[in-house]
Amino acid sequence: MSIRKLAVVLAAAALVPIGLIAAPASAAAGCRVAYTITSQWQGGFGASVAITNLGDPVTAWTLGWSFPSGQTVTQLWNGVVSQSGAAVTVRNASYNGAIATNASTSFGFNGAWTGSNAVPTAFTLNGVACTGGVTTPPTTPPVTPSTPPTTTPPPTGGPVKVMALGDSITGSPGCWRALLWQQLQQAGKASAVDFVGTLPPQGCGFTYDGENEGHGGFLATNVADQNQLVGWLAATDPDVVMMHFGTNDVWSNRPPATILAAFTKLVGQMRASNPAMKVLVAKIIPMNPSSCAECAQRVIDLNAAIPAWAASTSTAASPVTVVDQWTGFNTATDTGDGVHPNAAGDQKIANRWYPALSAAIS
Repeated sequence: MSIRKLAVVLAAAALVPIGLIAAPASAAAGCRVAYTITSQWQGGFGASVAITNLGDPVTAWTLGWSFPSGQTVTQLWNGVVSQSGAAVTVRNASYNGAIATNASTSFGFNGAWTGSNAVPTAFTLNGVACTGGVTTPPTTPPVTPSTPPTTTPPPTGGPVKVMALGDSITGSPGCWRALLWQQLQQAGKASAVDFVGTLPPQGCGFTYDGENEGHGGFLATNVADQNQLVGWLAATDPDVVMMHFGTNDVWSNRPPATILAAFTKLVGQMRASNPAMKVLVAKIIPMNPSSCAECAQRVIDLNAAIPAWAASTSTAASPVTVVDQWTGFNTATDTGDGVHPNAAGDQKIANRWYPALSAAIS
């Protein structure tokens, strides 16, 4: 999560092909990495790194690279980082080590820079320099990659398109989305839903319909100010938006009124895209990071203001429904770092979204 007010925001992405080796050594290997600078300010920046496995499934991963301009990682989430000089190593967290074939996982970080902030151009995964292709050792028969995650075939009339919108709690890896899809599947409703977004699904242990707009490190206020949602809506054309947004805004000490003004602009853009848009807005989960003693109360203040805002914003044609993700969520047991949900937290989030989404698609 970004902990600074963002002064300049970039969207500089570099797709760097890298190879993947999994145990045993005879496994087919291959993957790609997207290194994206999500924000930048004087002396600091935020970045996200997405890994897509093109080879055989792996149960653990270690990504390495060297910064070309002397940058340093100051804070990282969804992984464990170590740095020696320019060399950086990131290991998976306890909950995102498994990456199935054609699945993805990601992590984000904040860093410091002086002079310039050039993008790394060479990566290794599990100690192997990467080529971008899928390779199989000569002693192993050719491996046919498994089918990538696909959406469920639509019923007559087409499925309801659902966009999950937010930050790393939604998208990195956001496995509550996988659990939510699983609940819909178990209820016989998965075929009625198509999760949409410009970001791909990530590794959560099983195949699911996981496209989303969960952008690690993003602030709702910045997304609104820069009209970023407009392009995402045009690319995906959703009917329902599930929005868990504002955690980074709270961390950056944006007041509730400023955050809700951004929400209002975002809802206006949703309705411009689809006048009948159904909007599900979360009271965001609690946060209690060691680096922000004030954040816990700031979340309370934001959540307290959301119901009245939603009531004043809702219309008959485009209802705004509040989904309480706050009540019953415990940062001590439901997160790994006071901010990002662990497996227990993901289950609670999915359970809270399900009734509201089920009603929205009916």
